[in-house]
Amino acid sequence: MKLLLRSSIKAALNAFVIAISLTVLPHSLYAAGGGHDTLGKKANVDLSSKTGLQRGAQVFVNYCVSCHSASFMRYNRMAKDLGLSEESVETNLMFTTDKIGDTMNVAMEPEDSEAWFGVTPPDLSVIARSRGADWLFNFLLSYYVDESKPTGVNNLEFPDTAMPHVLINLQGLQKVNHKIEMGDDGKEHQVFAGFETVVSGTLSERQYEQTVRDLVTFLVYVGEPAKLIRYKVGFWVLVFLSVLWVSAYLMKKEYWKDVH
Repeated sequence: MKLLLRSSIKAALNAFVIAISLTVLPHSLYAAGGGHDTLGKKANVDLSSKTGLQRGAQVFVNYCVSCHSASFMRYNRMAKDLGLSEESVETNLMFTTDKIGDTMNVAMEPEDSEAWFGVTPPDLSVIARSRGADWLFNFLLSYYVDESKPTGVNNLEFPDTAMPHVLINLQGLQKVNHKIEMGDDGKEHQVFAGFETVVSGTLSERQYEQTVRDLVTFLVYVGEPAKLIRYKVGFWVLVFLSVLWVSAYLMKKEYWKDVH
């Protein structure tokens, strides 16, 4: 009986620890994923904000889906998860198909994109998982004027990118400022010292960052739609395990009170 009780308590504690790990660890991996963030800004993705997800979906279909697909996501699934009616999605968010059950496929033919950009734009279904939300956030903030490039712009986060600045009318144009610093090798080096606006966009800096944050949030959702469900279920699992742990502890005290 003693061994059975000990095993039950140990199993409850292990389940509690595992549940916490499975809830917290994936979020940490999202934040840590990707490459070097030159700007060092955080995306601060909030998947609980359906309005933010809805705004991000609008930005995606207006500015991204003409070149990039999200072939793992269906419009009707997006409508359900984001709290939108299918009629609203069909009217406002479907520009490449007329069937609500279709996936978010690109409007541009692969042959045309390769001819125009030299490379076929990648599918963005899991880009947030492979690159990380912070990397995407910094990438979309890091375009600057570079007349040596065919698109007229370059990117601090992804140098020599073939992707044009599709959000240029929102952000405007900016140039890179540098400063000279002494390196560990004892030599002077030119380092990034911030951006300077050349041509203003339709949005302020703060508004543009929020727009990019909404877009990145939507891409994080697209990369793992079940995450929304896991967060809801995870909370109640932790509540259940907490109650189970308390019950097991009280049972242990009751069982051992005569021994002590």
